[in-house]
Amino acid sequence: MACLLEAPLRISVLSEVTATSRHYVDRLFDPDPQKVLQGVIDMKNAVIGNNKQKANLIVLGAVPRLLYLLQQSSSSLQLRTECAVVLGSLAMGTENNIKSLVDCHIIPTLLQGLLCPDLVFTEACLRCLRTVFISPVTPVQLLYTDPTVIPHLMSLLSNSQRTQEYITQIFSHCCKTPEHQTVLFNHGAIQNIAPLLISPSYKVRMQALKCFSVLAYENTQVSMTLVNVLVDGEQLTQVFVKMMQRDQPVEMQLTAAKCLTYMCRAGAIRTDDGCIVLKTLPCLVRMCSKEHLLEERVEGAETLAYLMEPDVELQRIASTTDHLVAMLADYFKYPSSVSAIADIKRLDHDLKHAHELRQAAFKLYASLGSNDEDIRKKITETENMMDRIVSGLSESSIKVRLAAVRCLHSLSRSVQQLRTSFHDHAVWKPLMKLLQNAPDEVLVMASSTLCNLLLEFSPSKEPILESGVIELLCSLTQSDSPALRVNGIWALMNMAFQADQKVKVEIVRCLGTEQLFRLLSDPDANVLMKTLGLLRNLLSTRPHIDQIMSSHGKQIMQAVTLILEAEHSIEVKEQTLCILANIADGNTAKELIMTNDDILQKIKYYMGHSNVKLQLAATFCVSNLIWNEEDGSQDRQDKLREMGFVDVLHKLTQSADPNLSDRAKTALQQYLA
Repeated sequence: MACLLEAPLRISVLSEVTATSRHYVDRLFDPDPQKVLQGVIDMKNAVIGNNKQKANLIVLGAVPRLLYLLQQSSSSLQLRTECAVVLGSLAMGTENNIKSLVDCHIIPTLLQGLLCPDLVFTEACLRCLRTVFISPVTPVQLLYTDPTVIPHLMSLLSNSQRTQEYITQIFSHCCKTPEHQTVLFNHGAIQNIAPLLISPSYKVRMQALKCFSVLAYENTQVSMTLVNVLVDGEQLTQVFVKMMQRDQPVEMQLTAAKCLTYMCRAGAIRTDDGCIVLKTLPCLVRMCSKEHLLEERVEGAETLAYLMEPDVELQRIASTTDHLVAMLADYFKYPSSVSAIADIKRLDHDLKHAHELRQAAFKLYASLGSNDEDIRKKITETENMMDRIVSGLSESSIKVRLAAVRCLHSLSRSVQQLRTSFHDHAVWKPLMKLLQNAPDEVLVMASSTLCNLLLEFSPSKEPILESGVIELLCSLTQSDSPALRVNGIWALMNMAFQADQKVKVEIVRCLGTEQLFRLLSDPDANVLMKTLGLLRNLLSTRPHIDQIMSSHGKQIMQAVTLILEAEHSIEVKEQTLCILANIADGNTAKELIMTNDDILQKIKYYMGHSNVKLQLAATFCVSNLIWNEEDGSQDRQDKLREMGFVDVLHKLTQSADPNLSDRAKTALQQYLA
């Protein structure tokens, strides 16, 4: 029978809680201001550390009433301040609490409150605003809606250490886009925040530092300005260097390293500057070691990857600093059953976030190995590295999959690795699986890697071909994303290089002539270049040239004409003339050029062009058309002589470019033979 009592008991407890909560809310409506004040103070004490109570008060409508009291000029300063404190406490609860507060228009109300000259009240408003803005559910744009807000916040910075801490924290959390950076920069963020870096308060120094890291990220204007800033007579970069010293808290070392990293990447500090090579890079490598917390190791590795991404010298230095390559291998073993974590909460946290370590390690390996062959070798020889990448490609976390494929892409630039570890571990299988159904970001990286696996010296090329990859690549060429179109066509181009007839026919069949010609008029120059490269590879070896031109010759000649007539780069025109040279090498295909006077005039025009590359390609075309040992060569020679080609060839023999004059002489010999 006892179980029957349980349900009513629960209901009565709940109604009791609601009743007490109701009592707090009712007191906010008392006509006696003193009782209202006492009610707010009692409410403040009741909600501290009590999320259930906070949720109840919000549901019962406490927030609109507190905001009303906070706005009333008839309310005493003490009441208004206590209201701001209670609202700040409610904001400390769950994300749902924050959503409710934002829906009640807490942000504009508190921003309005900042106009009050009373320091204690404005600090309470700022503390609450800080708590609301650092929540991921708050739309940061709300800080920028009213253009008077940012300048007003800047003017409050000098009021107290608390205002400095809260305002800089709001700025660093709400600066998410280049537009936000510009607004803060234009309202004097740099000169207003720089002096705070030497504040006696650690919290203020730390928040100011975080502000500079978000302002400088990928922003040349901010970074260039920061280099010239002096703080108490010392260059800002030197202030950052001091903050990276080992005796500083890790959070400060890391954030200062981020500031210098972002300034370096934005072009404000040279990569060979001492503050980067001797200070920032070693500090970030240090952050990757075992004794640091998981999130510090993640941030250290990701920032280091970003710092050295474009610079081979930094990659070489990092790879030999503190056994970094081996140190990163530990990222895959943590936390293990023997991890020395006494704190059970910490262990639980780290188990949930271990995938972030793997993601960071893959990113850093990708950056380390993006240029140097020796470093790539070092990475692949690290214990079980290829197996780890392969399993990373099928992890549940999309970020880990992306980082693993990035790492694979970086290593796939090595001919040696393509021939050895990539082949031994059949990397192409999980890669193909990844390509079946992935977001664009992963697809771009995976298809880039596939391009390298399809190079002719890669042993993976054959098994990939047999796995039915052509259809997949043809579908990529129809993507809205230019990067995917480029990769799809690039992979097909690599596949067609020195391929047998069967593969070429399958590419043309699967791609379809309509799509091929659509790609030849693609607005993206890279897509056009790779499509021309594909066409050039398809039109190689005579039987292939003749077969493809017999079925698609008319459209191909049309496309070639259009490209040679339009405004295109030298590279595009050169590639197009090389395609013509290949067609001219066919047995029957060359007639498509010989019977087209318009094309012949264009070839002659490019022989006299000011660019040597175009002259060379056009002359090569003529050579193939008049080559002596082929049927009908006499008629072709006669026609081209009548059209004035021989005179142009004579001129070209005098060219200052030795290749061009040799090519012209070789062509003229066909007439003499």
